[in-house]
Amino acid sequence: MLDQRIRLFPLMERIMSADQAAGLIKDGMTIGMSGFTRAGDAKALPLAMARRARTDPFKITLVTGASLGKDVDRVLTEAHILERRMPFQSDPTLRAAINRGEVMFIDQHLSETVEHLRSGEMGKMDYAIIEATAITEDGGIVPTTSVGNSASFAALATNLIIEINLSQPLALEGLHDIYLPTRRPMREAIPVMSCDSRIGLPDMRIDPAKIAAIVITDQSDSAAALEAQGVESTAIAQHLIAFFVREVAKGRLDLSINPLQAGIGNIANAVLAGLASGPFDHLKMYSEVLQDSTFALLDSGRLVFASGSSITLSEDYAARVFQNVALYKDRLVLRPQEISNHPEVIRRLGIVAINTALEFDIYGNVNSTHINGTHMMNGIGGSGDFARNAYLSIFVARSLVKDGAISSVVPMVSHVDHTEHDVDILVTENGLADLRGLAPRERAPAIIQNCAHPHYRKQLTVYFERAASKGGHTPHALEEALSWHVKARDKGTMLDGSGTV
Repeated sequence: MLDQRIRLFPLMERIMSADQAAGLIKDGMTIGMSGFTRAGDAKALPLAMARRARTDPFKITLVTGASLGKDVDRVLTEAHILERRMPFQSDPTLRAAINRGEVMFIDQHLSETVEHLRSGEMGKMDYAIIEATAITEDGGIVPTTSVGNSASFAALATNLIIEINLSQPLALEGLHDIYLPTRRPMREAIPVMSCDSRIGLPDMRIDPAKIAAIVITDQSDSAAALEAQGVESTAIAQHLIAFFVREVAKGRLDLSINPLQAGIGNIANAVLAGLASGPFDHLKMYSEVLQDSTFALLDSGRLVFASGSSITLSEDYAARVFQNVALYKDRLVLRPQEISNHPEVIRRLGIVAINTALEFDIYGNVNSTHINGTHMMNGIGGSGDFARNAYLSIFVARSLVKDGAISSVVPMVSHVDHTEHDVDILVTENGLADLRGLAPRERAPAIIQNCAHPHYRKQLTVYFERAASKGGHTPHALEEALSWHVKARDKGTMLDGSGTV
């Protein structure tokens, strides 16, 4: 029933196969591709590009909203198509190529990618490949399960290739709020005054003449790969909920006013799921990715509204939600990521931000991206957008990884993504450290005692005492500060023998 999906009928003439459309992509081009955390990404064209590359090699710069699903990054990497990639990824094959230096990866705050494109710093965007639910009578492109950077790509790219995905319900139309900021300087204020503010249009308005090809697909998004909620995740959620209760009692927090943001992943999902049994009502969310826990909270009645840039669900939740989109549409909105992650809006709304750390140090500096300071994991994503501007900036982590061989609490982080100035609260399964109002020499004992695993507390305490004896506002024994990471690299463990696992 393509007449419901392509309602500007002259565009029917631009329907072609994915292989035909892939022929439009030339060596050296910059390509924007829809998709934000495995949702709303192009499905057919990337695979066709990989098929073509077997006999006609070419390289591109690929810009997305965030990570892609359906193994797209793996396929493009194995086809040797990717020369440069930004601003986020989560694919093991691509990650390995990045760390070998074969693909140049530019790790960016998710709110900033389009700013660089808009200002011309990254050159022109040749094609935008965008998944859509439908094209309206006047040529408006209706996104699917994410907006991400798609609206800006559509506006900035010279040409567009649209994938119409028949598996996405037409009921998604009307869920989106497409608003693009004006150019800097003298930019107008972004008029988002609450989570449920609608300030834009339900579709992406572009000149239909820019549409070079339309490809028809029928594939669902990749399901979110969430693990069963573990003991550590549950404990982290309990510590955080207890903290919220204390803050409410002291009159410093009102979760019916302060919206929640939570990064992607098992721990953040567990924290949000824990709120369903907590004492809070009339919760609101202003976040990037709306996960299973978002819809569990909506179903429970605890959450009254959720604003995001994508919907990324497990297989079970996806089946339930997308068959009943109409039940949620008056409580959901999907925005461009430069609006969902915009510092101005985050600061205005007073958001409580919950993000995940790979490691943090005894002074509150957080590493979100690099293993042992050198090897990229996924990228900073939107955590920096929220951490710097939130009402409360919270980072969570398990205190141990690699079966206890590695401590997530270290003397000095091996790579800094979020400085101590942007971090208010640290939480592990062992406890919570409230760093607000504490000087560095006060932060260290609080973090060691509350967050570090017992196997590593003595080592951390000894380090801090030795560092403090050397003096300084933020004491460090520089000759030892990264010795834990050297030990992990060379011996596979950070333990020095004073603890046992």
